[in-house]
Amino acid sequence: MTSKISIESLKSLEPISSLSNGRLSELVELCFVESVGKGLDPFRMRGLSGQAVYLLSGELRLRYPDGATRNIKAGSPESRFPISRLIADATATAVSDLELLRIDDDLLDIMVTWDQLAGTDVDAGAEAAVQEPDSSLANWSILSGMFSVSNLKYGAFAQLPSANIEELLKCFKRIEARAGDVIIREGAEGDFYYVLESGKCRVERMIGGVSMLLAELKGGDAFGEEALVSEAKRNATVTMKSDGVLLRLAKNDFEALLKEPLLHRISMEDARQKIVNGAQWLDVRYPSEYQYDKLPGAMNIPLAEIRNAFGVLDTDREYILYCQSERRSAAAAFLLAQRGYRSYVLEGGLWLNGRRS
Repeated sequence: MTSKISIESLKSLEPISSLSNGRLSELVELCFVESVGKGLDPFRMRGLSGQAVYLLSGELRLRYPDGATRNIKAGSPESRFPISRLIADATATAVSDLELLRIDDDLLDIMVTWDQLAGTDVDAGAEAAVQEPDSSLANWSILSGMFSVSNLKYGAFAQLPSANIEELLKCFKRIEARAGDVIIREGAEGDFYYVLESGKCRVERMIGGVSMLLAELKGGDAFGEEALVSEAKRNATVTMKSDGVLLRLAKNDFEALLKEPLLHRISMEDARQKIVNGAQWLDVRYPSEYQYDKLPGAMNIPLAEIRNAFGVLDTDREYILYCQSERRSAAAAFLLAQRGYRSYVLEGGLWLNGRRS
C-alpha cells in the first residue's frame, strides 16, 4: 500500500530540507511511500541499494551481528537521515507498523549538488544580482523546463561533469523576448545556444522560395545547437510566437561546457563490438545517400528529422550515429544526448572508415 508524502514532511528530512519549495514540489512526485506491517523485515523484499530510505512513522529495531540492538523511532533526530547510514550489516524488524519513504539516491545527490552550487553563486553574486537581476542562473532552482528535476536526472545535465555545473550557472544569460522577435535567422553564423524557459517559438525554413513551418517550440525546448555542433550556418529561422524568456549560452561556453561532455566519439572497431552486443547503427544522412552506401542493419533518420524520434527510440539501447564526416552525426548525437539517449558518433564518419561495416 502506498500514499503520497507532503512537502512539509520532506522539509523535516536531511539533506532534502535544503531544497527550494519549487524543487520539493517536483520531488514529491518522485517519492515512493511504502507501508510495512509489524514484525516484518522492511528490507527483505526491497533492499536499500541505490535508494535513500527514511522512516516516516512507527518504530524500527536493528540487530547487529554481535547481538547489540538499536531502536529508531520516527520523529527522532536520527530518523531525519537515511536509514542506510545506520543499518550497516544489521538486520531490521518493524516493532510497529511502519511507513518508509524511498527516493532514488542518485537523483537526490544530483539535486543537492546543483542546489549547493547555485547557492554558492547566489551568495557570491548577491550584490551584482541587485544591479542586474536574473542576469544568470544563480536562481536556477526556481526555473522549469530544461532545468526540471527530470532533465537533471535523465537529460543533458545529468551527463555533465560536476565541475561544469558551476560554470554553466554563471554563463547562461536570461533574456526577455517579445512576440515577433527573430532569435535565429536562417543562413546566419551560429553564435548562441538557447533554451526556451517560457513562451513559444516558431521554427521556419525557406523551401522553394516559400517559408515552411517546421516546428513550434515550448518552454523547456532547446535550439541553436545544430549550427554550433556541426560548425555550419543556421538552417532555420526561429521567431518568438509569444512573449517569453530565453536562456542563452555563448558559442565558446557551449563548446567547452556542453558540447564536448555530451559527445562521445567511438572508433569503427569499438562500434562493431557494440553492434554485436545489441547497439543500433543510425544513418543521419539524406535517404538518397543512405540507399547508396548504408551500413548493414542501419536505420535512416535524417538529421532534420531526428527530433521526431524523441520518444520513439529505445532509451535502453545504444545508438551509433554516422554520416560522411562527423558533422551531421555529431549534431544528431547531441540532440539525442540532451534527451537522455546513449548515443555515440562514429569517429571520422564514412570518409575515414570507408563503406565497410
